[in-house]
Parts: sequence; C-alpha cells; structure tokens
Amino acid sequence: MKRSPRMKSVIWISSVVLFGLATLAVSASAAQVQTTTTTNQGTPSKTVTVENGEVVWVSGNSLIVKMEDGSLRHFDNVSESARVTVDGQELGIHDLKPGMKLQRTITTTSTPETIKTVQTVTGRVWNVNPPLSVILTLEDGTNQQFRIPRGQMFNINGQMVDAWGLRRGMNISATRVVETPRDVITRHSKVTGVMPPAPPPPAADLPVLVAEEKPTKPVETAQAAPAELPKTGSPVPLIGLIGLISLASALGLRAAFHGR
Repeated sequence: MKRSPRMKSVIWISSVVLFGLATLAVSASAAQVQTTTTTNQGTPSKTVTVENGEVVWVSGNSLIVKMEDGSLRHFDNVSESARVTVDGQELGIHDLKPGMKLQRTITTTSTPETIKTVQTVTGRVWNVNPPLSVILTLEDGTNQQFRIPRGQMFNINGQMVDAWGLRRGMNISATRVVETPRDVITRHSKVTGVMPPAPPPPAADLPVLVAEEKPTKPVETAQAAPAELPKTGSPVPLIGLIGLISLASALGLRAAFHGR
C-alpha cells in the first residue's frame, strides 16, 4: 500500500506527540523536589491516675481484681513480663495471690508537636495550565508536572505572581510550607502490691483447744449387790419365835419357885 505525503506527515506528528507524552510520564515519576521537615516540640503536660483494687481470683495468665467502687475487672492474657513490686520484690502474674492489695499508677504525658514541611522547586516553565498545573524543566533537563495548590505563589526575579502570571520560558522558584500539629501521647504504668495480712492470733481469754485421745471402752467390773430380804419374807415367824422363847422362860421360872 502506497502512503501519501499527507498521511506520512500525520503519522510523524503522532509519533512525536506520543514520544513527548511518554517522556513526560517518565520524568514526572522522578520527583526532584527538595523537601525539608522540622519538628518543634511544645511544653509537655502530665496526668497521673491511681487505681486501687484487691485480687479475688488468679488462674494462669488471667486475673480478676475488685476495684474500690466494688466493680470486678477482668485482666485476661496478662503478659509474662508484667511485674508487680511487693515489699521490694518484683513478682509476676503467677506469684499473685487472692487477698493481695494492688495499686496501679498511670502517668500520661502529652507533648504538643508541630511538623513543618518545606517543599522547594526551581525550574523553567515548559507549559502551564492555570490554575491547575504547570510543567517545569528541571536542572537535569527533565520535565516534571506539578499540581498547583490553591493560593500558590511563584517567585519570578523577586516578584511574586500566581499561576495566571506564568509564561513559557520563565525561570521560577516555588516554595510550599505545610505545618501539621499533633499531640504525642506516652503512658507509663507502675503496679505495686501488698501481701494479704496474716490471720490474727487467738485472744488471750479464749480457751485453747487441745486434742484429746479417744477414750477406750470401759471395762465392766462385777459389784456385789446389797443383801435384801426377799419380797415373800414376813416378820410373823420371828415374832412367834420370840413368843415361844418368852413362854419357855416363864415356865422355867415358875417351876423353880414351886420346887422351893
């Protein structure tokens, strides 16, 4: 197929445009903006919070503490590195016992900071699309497209102009300053504890319990029962016997008197 001179011209122009777009895309990916960042810190403020509670249950790495207001707080999966200072000793989660008094002191420090970012670019205007974007030719000869922020001003030979005052071939310098405030918060927690009190000794006026041996079974011993008259006995025979003796005595005395 034979191409006409006009068709050849159109193809050549299209190739140049495509080559230019490809070059712009590659150069835009290699940012050469100089950026400096500084951080200014303000005066920090501290807040101290104290929480008190009593250990009511410990199992493995789980802990339940009764707080001062009576609520129960469950601490699950307590770290093995967590430490409680008790009587100068560092105790872990497995050393805690029910009845121990715990106190946690939380110190929160808030430090205000301002991050200041300064972006500076210097180049020659290759193309401008005010007020949206500008393409600059940088010092290394590459072209790079930049989005123009709202209100951005450009320094041209000491004179500040906006995007509408830019012209192709101008050497410009643009600086953008961004200040971002933030608060840096740090927390430090320290837990101290007190062992549960020992049970009080018994009072002096209370009897002391003494363990006694179980008594053995008593040995039964036979005892002689007192003599008793049978229920069928009667005093009548005894009276009769006394009467007979008295009668015999009387007869004997009578016979003695008659014999004289």
